[in-house]
Amino acid sequence: MNGNLSYCVLVPVYNNAGTIVDVLQRALAVTEQLIVICDGCTDGTPERIAEAALPVQVLSYPKNKGKGAALRLGFSYARERGYAYAITVDADGQHFPEDIPLLLAAIEAHPGALAVGSRRLDAENMPSGNTFANRFSNFQFTVNTGVRLPDTQTGFRAWPLAELPPLWLIPSRYEAELALLDLCAWRGVPLIPVPVRVHYPPKGERISHFRPFADFSRIFILNCILFVTSLVYGWPRTLLRKIFCKK
Repeated sequence: MNGNLSYCVLVPVYNNAGTIVDVLQRALAVTEQLIVICDGCTDGTPERIAEAALPVQVLSYPKNKGKGAALRLGFSYARERGYAYAITVDADGQHFPEDIPLLLAAIEAHPGALAVGSRRLDAENMPSGNTFANRFSNFQFTVNTGVRLPDTQTGFRAWPLAELPPLWLIPSRYEAELALLDLCAWRGVPLIPVPVRVHYPPKGERISHFRPFADFSRIFILNCILFVTSLVYGWPRTLLRKIFCKK
């Protein structure tokens, strides 16, 4: 693997004090370019990071703004420091930081692509509601873009920073990554699925900040907006690009 590949790892975190240090320690075994975005944490997460004395950069703000807002800050910070790619890893221990090299190998083989970590949708302890939501999201994404992906809900991705849409287009909350995936597909960014491992703790040990009614409502509204946008912008742009063989 090319050691000159310019990338950092972004870890957005909101109240995951119990898992954040383990995630960061494991990620540090792969890279020293680690940036944590504390999204208004109130459970002592920043203090846990400080106590562990880990060599990571920490960005924080006092009020929770949502994962999309954390990603906007992280992407902007990474761009300002000249990184070409940003790999996002969730802070809840669901992802295996040891799989970061798999995403790096994908973007090294496909420069300028977006590598999308693909989990098994029948993974042990995966909530049944998640499985349904993932399959529906995969279907809706294909309708909107014509692109098939096995996992459109994963947060484990390697983003080509120069190819991202304007950051102000990214929604502030949970649905941000779904919107970004559609926008990147419409811009002609190659999407490369990469099989990765996933860990779901047993139900009693699982920490989730997903709000079923509020977040499903936001996702439903966003999907409606994305579908209409695909008709007036996404599909026309895709067809023109195919006709003229341009991005």
